[in-house]
Amino acid sequence: MKRIILLLVLLVTVLTANAQIGTGESLTNGNFNKWSIEFAGGFNKPQKPMKYYTSPISPYVIDLGVRYMFNNKFGLKADFGYNSFQEEKNSPEFSTKYYRFDVQGVANLGRIMDFQTWTKTIGLLGHTGIGAAYFEDKNSSLDDKMINFIIGVTAQVKLSDKLVLTGDFSTITNALQSHTYDAAAVNAEKGFNGALFNGTIGLTLYLGKKENHADWIVFENEEIAALRERLDQHDKMFLDSDKDGVVDYLDLEPNTIAGLMVDSKGRAIDLNNNAIPDELERYLTKTYPGTANSDDPISDKESITKLVNGGYVAAYFDFNKSTPTDSSMDGINFVLNYLRNNPSASVDITGYADEIGNAVYNEKLANERADNVKNILLKAKIAPERITVISGGVDTSVDKDSATARKLVRRVTFKIKN
Repeated sequence: MKRIILLLVLLVTVLTANAQIGTGESLTNGNFNKWSIEFAGGFNKPQKPMKYYTSPISPYVIDLGVRYMFNNKFGLKADFGYNSFQEEKNSPEFSTKYYRFDVQGVANLGRIMDFQTWTKTIGLLGHTGIGAAYFEDKNSSLDDKMINFIIGVTAQVKLSDKLVLTGDFSTITNALQSHTYDAAAVNAEKGFNGALFNGTIGLTLYLGKKENHADWIVFENEEIAALRERLDQHDKMFLDSDKDGVVDYLDLEPNTIAGLMVDSKGRAIDLNNNAIPDELERYLTKTYPGTANSDDPISDKESITKLVNGGYVAAYFDFNKSTPTDSSMDGINFVLNYLRNNPSASVDITGYADEIGNAVYNEKLANERADNVKNILLKAKIAPERITVISGGVDTSVDKDSATARKLVRRVTFKIKN
């Protein structure tokens, strides 16, 4: 009797525990399914009261239940069970049936014991409750109405977000049972006595439109979640998207071309205020000395346009490649910076290939080269309507037997329109 009292106390504890969750745990996120249907079948072994014997593993048991979880740790379920008892080979014949209906508290032991730290597919539920039972013998008018108590554990293997394989072991005891399970004798004890063991394998189907069920949800401690949010905000504050050494939230020019010198606000240095960063300007006068005197920086749109449209700024490609060479990025960045500083300007991009190889293939390769340069500008936030791709096809203006000459025609050229 003491054992029964302790089990009843456990039941009450489980049913009320959902109201006693620690204050540090967040249960405000209801973005999970709570309902499920459970079906299982298996074997049973009545221990007592018995006069004769069943097989060591006696068929059969059927169990059908509906479960609702308040949160990821505690819930309730209602289930219906059916047991059939039959004699073993050396026992007198009998065939009795046992029906029960129980309301049970459910504890998600997998979440309580932090299974999620080592597995995402294995779970464990504990369940206990009370209910009503009915017992009959097909060979007589025996009719027992009882109160039962049930306790058990259910192992879970997650097959999908909606389906779980289960294995359950439960113990059932009855009060007010008038006869033995084999209906062969009267039971003198009317309190909770004896034991009936059930072992089943089944499936649980989760109901609802959410992605996950409460069985597998893990709530974060509010304090830990707050700390994580603060760390995320801290990380965002120190992002430096353009790698210029000035964090984004202080950067007034967040898309500065890589490698350019910037001031404390992240703006490219432009001492002569001609809308061209000084380092690009030095690159221009050094790389294309014929376009301007080294002491006279280019300071007007017309000069820059003539320089670009004259083919002095271009992107070059290795043989049979559609990706610009590393050294060509300075030229592309020069055009990019001009477009950024002149929002009304647009650009035509023309791709070329040399004469080596199939003409149709080379035509395609020339287009790919132009498209790739266009994509670089698009990724740098230049509006697509400001960029036009033109196919230059095969350039036959140089001696195709000269490897050096062919390098000059494997290119993309630019034409700026203001």
